[in-house]
Amino acid sequence: MLGAIVMTLIMVMAPNLGMPEMAPWKLLAGAMGVPIVVGWIMHFVIGIIFALGYGYFFAPNVIITNIWLKGIAFGIVALILAQIGMQVMGMMLEMPPMNGSMPMRLVAMLIGHLVFGVVTVKTIGK
Repeated sequence: MLGAIVMTLIMVMAPNLGMPEMAPWKLLAGAMGVPIVVGWIMHFVIGIIFALGYGYFFAPNVIITNIWLKGIAFGIVALILAQIGMQVMGMMLEMPPMNGSMPMRLVAMLIGHLVFGVVTVKTIGK
């Protein structure tokens, strides 16, 4: 949960740091036609599911002893899985448009997921 909170803080601050707006809660809510609060809840539930996935699947099976590198690796895996999920959602539902150029969005998503991965690994500590 802490990883999702820290990542969300970065997303909220992103436009002030020169990055495009990153608001997955808006994408989730807009795609499903639900209130924004439901998008926020879904965003945090997804973060919790990813953290549980780390604790139960990633940590026991990935032999990286450096906790920072393990966090970076997990963040990259989380980014890939999130992008696959977004592609699947995009095939099933009409997604609202995203702001910013694709390269800047990719950089912003990478930064957010790396932070999420590192904070999650540091919090769980395996």
